[in-house]
Amino acid sequence: MELQIIENKIFVVRGQRVMFDFSLAELYGVETRALKQAVKRNIERFPADFMFELTKDEWREVITICDNLPQTAKFSPSTPLAFTEFGVAMLSSVLRSEKAIEINISIMRAFLVLRQYALGYADLNRKLEEFMIETNIQFSEIYQALTELATQKELENKPRKRIGFNVQNDET
Repeated sequence: MELQIIENKIFVVRGQRVMFDFSLAELYGVETRALKQAVKRNIERFPADFMFELTKDEWREVITICDNLPQTAKFSPSTPLAFTEFGVAMLSSVLRSEKAIEINISIMRAFLVLRQYALGYADLNRKLEEFMIETNIQFSEIYQALTELATQKELENKPRKRIGFNVQNDET
């Protein structure tokens, strides 16, 4: 399965990367209802850090932000289940078909690629911050040098007291 297709089905909810039940059902080739039933029969395998149900407000926000959701999911009366990477891995023990195993491997690879992107982004962000600090220090030094030059120029242009014998003319 193409990783890009899977990556487009991964969303961030509650600060976690998740896949929704309807996307997973589509990938596995099963009905969403069947996937939810399999999960509910094995609910002890899905603690809160593996899977959670979106609140209505969270679901409305996802619908508002994302335009690539299927129409059937947008207008469903129930809110979707969100599976974290661990929850998706656990699904392979609940859905035991060959296709489920194949799809799970592809999904795990997609999560890995996203994690690598995130690490690369963090490294790039750190380098950018270092660059900005160095640049700020350099600009600070330039500003200080320009201030000193301006002060010296002011001193040079200041009228000086004449040195030597001054003859004053008294016209009285």
